[in-house]
Amino acid sequence: MASSLQKYPLGFLALLFLASSFLPMHASISTPPQCHSDESFALLQFNQTFVLDRSASFDPSAYSKVMSWNQHRGINGDCCLWDGVECDENTGYVIGLDLSSSWLYGSINSNSSLFNLVHLQRLNLADNDFNRSRIPPEFQYLSRLTYLNLSSSGFHGQIPSEISHLTRLTSLDLTGGVDEVSGRLLGLKGPGLERLVQNLTHIEELYLDNVDISSAVPDNMANLSALTSLHLGNCGLVGRFPNRVFQLPNVQDLSMGMNENLLGYLPEFHWSSPLKILWLESTNFSGQIPASIGNLHSLTTLNLAECNFEGLLPSSLGNLTNLSILRLKQNNFFGQIPSSFANLTELTNLTLSNNNLTCGSLSWLGEKTKLTLLGIGGCSINGEIPLVLANLSRLDALNLQSTYLSGQIPHWLANLTRLTALSLESNELQGPIPDSISKLVNLEQLSLESNQLIGIINFDLFFSLKNLVDLGLSYNNFSLLNETSPNATLPKWRNLALASCSLREFPNFLRYQHKMAYLDLEHNNIHGKIPSWLWNIGRETIWYMALGYNNLTGFDGSPPISSLSNLEHISMVYNQLQGPLPTPPPSVIDYYVSNNSFTGEIPIGFCKLLNLFILDLAFNHLNGTVPQCLFNLGNSMTVLNLKYNYFHGSIPELASVNGSNLKIIDLSHNEFQGRIPMSLANHTMLWILNLGDNHIRDTFPSWLGALPNLRVLILRSNELFGEIGRPASNVDFSMLHIIDLSNNHFTGILPSEYFQTWNGMRAFEEKELSYMETSITLFSSDYFTFYYYFDLQLALNDKGLNVVYPKIPNTFAAIDLSSNKFEGEIPESITALKKLLSLNLSNNHLSGRIPSLIGNLTDLESLDLSNNMLLGEIPPQLAQLTFLSFFNVSHNNLSGHIPQGQQFDTFDNSSFEENLGLCGQPLSKTCGNVGESTPLAQTNEDDHKNSDGSSVYIQWMIIAIGYGSGLAVGVIFGRRFTTWKHEWFVETFSRRQRKRRGQIRGRQARGRQVRGR
Repeated sequence: MASSLQKYPLGFLALLFLASSFLPMHASISTPPQCHSDESFALLQFNQTFVLDRSASFDPSAYSKVMSWNQHRGINGDCCLWDGVECDENTGYVIGLDLSSSWLYGSINSNSSLFNLVHLQRLNLADNDFNRSRIPPEFQYLSRLTYLNLSSSGFHGQIPSEISHLTRLTSLDLTGGVDEVSGRLLGLKGPGLERLVQNLTHIEELYLDNVDISSAVPDNMANLSALTSLHLGNCGLVGRFPNRVFQLPNVQDLSMGMNENLLGYLPEFHWSSPLKILWLESTNFSGQIPASIGNLHSLTTLNLAECNFEGLLPSSLGNLTNLSILRLKQNNFFGQIPSSFANLTELTNLTLSNNNLTCGSLSWLGEKTKLTLLGIGGCSINGEIPLVLANLSRLDALNLQSTYLSGQIPHWLANLTRLTALSLESNELQGPIPDSISKLVNLEQLSLESNQLIGIINFDLFFSLKNLVDLGLSYNNFSLLNETSPNATLPKWRNLALASCSLREFPNFLRYQHKMAYLDLEHNNIHGKIPSWLWNIGRETIWYMALGYNNLTGFDGSPPISSLSNLEHISMVYNQLQGPLPTPPPSVIDYYVSNNSFTGEIPIGFCKLLNLFILDLAFNHLNGTVPQCLFNLGNSMTVLNLKYNYFHGSIPELASVNGSNLKIIDLSHNEFQGRIPMSLANHTMLWILNLGDNHIRDTFPSWLGALPNLRVLILRSNELFGEIGRPASNVDFSMLHIIDLSNNHFTGILPSEYFQTWNGMRAFEEKELSYMETSITLFSSDYFTFYYYFDLQLALNDKGLNVVYPKIPNTFAAIDLSSNKFEGEIPESITALKKLLSLNLSNNHLSGRIPSLIGNLTDLESLDLSNNMLLGEIPPQLAQLTFLSFFNVSHNNLSGHIPQGQQFDTFDNSSFEENLGLCGQPLSKTCGNVGESTPLAQTNEDDHKNSDGSSVYIQWMIIAIGYGSGLAVGVIFGRRFTTWKHEWFVETFSRRQRKRRGQIRGRQARGRQVRGR
């Protein structure tokens, strides 16, 4: 050995020794250190606070990362090697933890061992279920965090202000869940957002979707110069969005959708903007799209749907050649689609529906070969379905609803074999349904409603489409339904609309359906009893059933409606159904059975309908007393309609309800007695109260004047008595538009001081012109959105006269004080009610002269002063009332010339008869005869002429139209007539985006993706 070493120089040996001495040190540097035992223990402790539940994570690809963790030594003993754990390669400290979608179910408490991992820089706990625990303020101890994701994990309550102490954050995702009962689960109210923005000066990505902020976007948001992504969707934002945020130098993704009260407009855009995604759907942004939007060359998504934008579409939109999603539906755009749209060859999703656009020949669609979704409903095309659509072979959803199409359904449409949703409804298509439809083997949704299609409905055609679940054929000219012998192997449908399809019996194939969710068989000619098997088509799935407008007479056995556990909407109106009222299940939201022959009392089971929104039992033969509980459902119920029955006894006192939602109460045309319950004053949301045509004996309910929203008050044909008196304040009945106190026993002078408080009947500015209606979003589901509109309609009826106002503007006002015992003069204060269209003071004891200032009521259309003791001349100023279509001053003591010209030339003798001193046209008596004397004042022998006499009376009705629901239900205030309109969808093919855990899966409108638009 020694001799061999001598072969090498001494210097080389020294180097060899030095190299060998460094080998152990080099080996230790190249081996990463293991994690620290205290952090390993903290991770295991954190894991032990949860149970693993697959349903805790919504992502279908989720798996539990913590199952691989092991506290024993060995290869899995080092926590740096555990799934989801990241360690610093130099120190061994845990700097990253990703347990997203890991099936974790449980709570995170303030003493959680998670907060011992003080070296953490990145933490992701998204898509788990932390059981509505609050976000602990101890997150502030993880002060080195640059990335924090707690999204969609079932956290609840106010986001702690301590989160704003994490000043190193560059990415924060607190996207919250939504509960259909309590709403948004997370909140950041007060100065929370402003404080968060003020402290997180390095933030690049901020995601707060579904967090209840309920305030304005703070101006200091525009100071976040590093910001690239900002998501504030469905946050209840109000006020005006700061435009400087659009100009942030790095911002690429702005998503503010689903904030209905967020105002704003689009600024001028510079060519240097890196903006890629602009999502403003369902906000209150308005104005025009600036031409400079063409400078956003990086833009891939532009969603301005369901806003208030207007004007022409700028041709510069054609410069956005990278656009893949363009959604502009439900705005106020008009004019021609720019030809420059031909440049948008990358489009996959285009929705322009529900504007006032003209689509023309659709030639600009020629190169859109990547389109998978096209919605141009309401865009005027005219003529046949354009052949250019045949080139769009990738289409998955096509909406041509309400595009003025005519001709037949072309056979080439069957070549679009990838279609899953097709809407051709509300056009003028003719001819039969082509058999070639059967080639659309992927079709899931088909709507051909409201056309002029003819022929026999061959259901074998639709049975062959194995994927079809939604079918709408309502409102065509089909003559017959043809079905072969159906059996249990038929496809199971979800939504079926066969209204007005000439059906004579219930389709036999329904026997084999058990997954139905929506069934509309209204406006057919189905006779006989409802078969017992019908209630089995969806015991656990059906939520909408409409059987109205048929000739149904009863039920085959006891109807098990109460066993339909998910039923929300039931309509059996306008049939001949008899027997006791069927009690619905507690899930029912709206219950319509008006215009039938149901008898008996209201079952006590109705008291358990805690979700009831609308109850319409009008026009039946129901009797007994009304259960007290119905008036205690005010927290959910909006409409209570019991008119035209035989209910008796006193109107129940309403419990003191906080937050009552009752807007319409109609108890008219019954046999109620007693007094008007003063507890009605608890229902401050009331718009319409109709107690007319009963036997109520009371004085004028002046205390109703405190109801801040009351617009219509009808107390006609009761036994009310006494003087009306003076208002308690100068704001009593300040919103009142219509009042009918006719056919009672009121005495004293006309309520001149009330006329001074009825501000709802005074002059108006033209910009305030809108219709008297209330629209309520009832709920949304996967495919349907329900809106209810209550439009007030007014009919003035007299012998030979029928004036109908089909839609009443908010500027409309009417007063009917006829057939009482009012006396004295007509006060001039009534002439200040400039909105008045109808004034009826007939059949009283009024005296004195007709005020000439009535000529200032320039919108007046009906004026009845007949059967009083008025004297003097008819003021010539009344000839200025150019809209006056009904006028009656008969049976008074008037004298002098009848005014001539204008509308007065249209009135006949009956308007002026029994006034011995009147002369001139249209009377045969000419003026100026010598010796004629003024007749004595007449007295009213009959103070209460009924509605079949000469006095004009007012009928009121409310029409509730459920757009999208397919139902138009009459909540009628007046005689037995109604107007019905029937549609299935407004949004034909609504699809939700995939919801994360905690979001609404049943009736939440927000976040859904509308297919076919």
